[in-house]
Amino acid sequence: MTVLSFSARDHVAPRKAFARFKENTGTMSGKHRAGKVVIVGAGPGGLASAMLLAKAGLDVTIVEKRSTVGGRTSTLEQEGFRFDVGPTFFLYPQVLREIFAATGHSLEKEVPMHRLDPQYRLVFGQKDGSFGGQLDATPNVERMKQAIAAISPEDATRLENYFRDNREKLERFAPILQTPFESWRDLVRPEMLKLLPLVRPWRSLDSDLRKYFHDERIRLGFSFQSKYLGMSPFSCPSLFSILSFLEYEHGVFHPVGGCGAVTQAMARIAEGMGVTILRNTPVRELLFEGRKVTGIRTDEEVIHADAVVVNADFAQAMQRLVPDRLRRRWTDQRIAKKQFSCSTFMLYLGIEGRYDSVPHHTIYLSGDYEQNLRDIERDHRLTAADPSFYVQNACVTDTTLAPEGMSTLYVLVPVTHETSRVDWAAQETAFRTLALRQLEKIGIRDVEQRIRVERRLTPESWNSEFHLHLGATFSMAHSLRQMLHLRPHNRFEDLDGVYLVGGGTHPGSGLPVIFESARITSRLLLEDMEVEPGWLPASHVENKAAYQAIR
Repeated sequence: MTVLSFSARDHVAPRKAFARFKENTGTMSGKHRAGKVVIVGAGPGGLASAMLLAKAGLDVTIVEKRSTVGGRTSTLEQEGFRFDVGPTFFLYPQVLREIFAATGHSLEKEVPMHRLDPQYRLVFGQKDGSFGGQLDATPNVERMKQAIAAISPEDATRLENYFRDNREKLERFAPILQTPFESWRDLVRPEMLKLLPLVRPWRSLDSDLRKYFHDERIRLGFSFQSKYLGMSPFSCPSLFSILSFLEYEHGVFHPVGGCGAVTQAMARIAEGMGVTILRNTPVRELLFEGRKVTGIRTDEEVIHADAVVVNADFAQAMQRLVPDRLRRRWTDQRIAKKQFSCSTFMLYLGIEGRYDSVPHHTIYLSGDYEQNLRDIERDHRLTAADPSFYVQNACVTDTTLAPEGMSTLYVLVPVTHETSRVDWAAQETAFRTLALRQLEKIGIRDVEQRIRVERRLTPESWNSEFHLHLGATFSMAHSLRQMLHLRPHNRFEDLDGVYLVGGGTHPGSGLPVIFESARITSRLLLEDMEVEPGWLPASHVENKAAYQAIR
């Protein structure tokens, strides 16, 4: 994949509001003073932005409400067991590798990683005696063909066609994912219109895959990744077939120590670059003069700033930190009308002994997968009999995560976000029992008596502990009505000097695109301050020319 980097100035004319912003702050390049930036939240997007902005010479402070960095990409530790709180797959490290390199560091040296093979095991549930079986997904194309052929010989012959088409889709769409979208005009640029026959936005992911794979199980094997966005493959736009392709083309990695080790390394580098990280410091409000941000207020102090980058959950942050009267487009009323992703029921289990026959990652797909998704997305209820789930059995790869002779199990069950139809106080215990019983379907037996440490999270606790609106772990859903310019903008359109980074803005959820959002947002902020980034790659001129060529 060719990665294009170019200044936002190449295609976005600064608005009048930001001309006023620059007049108020003065230019920051050359011999002028360094600009002061406050980042709300030390999640992966906030940490990546801090690294890039500090590299450009700005004075950066991160304000984080929790005692640890990383947000959902952090580490939960208890009695010698260590768990990733949220993401456990590390996909497409190229973007973060470039961010590390831009600051003079090596991602692989800072965070050693194992590329997994098999990437994961898919176990297919049964309904009325049909379906069933399993598929060990491997990046080795010939072995993957053999694995598919064991289920559906005809589908194995089309695997390379799927790879070829999605390789082209990703290469041609990559510049779009690296570009801010600030109005509908960006949507009708010539390069976007040229992509329509390729990305086919009128198709769902499942319908797009039907031209390659006839067997429903194989289609699910290449479409369950829509859950990374909190969506169903039967409604998710077909563009996101690139998600599974990324896994095969660029690998599924396990960072030693878990994904939390990545954000810990980012924080260490950022602090080494002069970034201040204030932990255990909730932000109570953003401060304004008119609609121009002037800083933030915590319980202890007011911190003045020329710009504020919000890395917190968008819906929660706006409603908690910014008065509704200041938001012209993203009012409380409009946020309430948006479609939000699913949530997850989580079990973090420290286990006596090991399950060495169970792979690092296992995904179990319900025998009635479509009904399971309807329960989550439409009916907003808990699936009573056979819910899909995911298990990370990381100690088969990384023994540092548990005391000797023990192991960790990370169990994730997709569920509806917060709703009046589910009373977690009344239903949590029964649902836990169901989740543990489901583990037998992937070969994890007798788990109850082997649990030494247990922690749970429900949609309600995702909301209360991590401030996720409705407990939606993947932020706003990635439907066509909530993508590109229809998501909250990286340069936030309602307020002057406020920028967004993370899954709630463009390009969307998932670590690779969150890191890309950090690059987009940082370029826009530096442009508005008239500061040269200092971290564009040497091939910037060639990439810029390549971008112009597709216009």
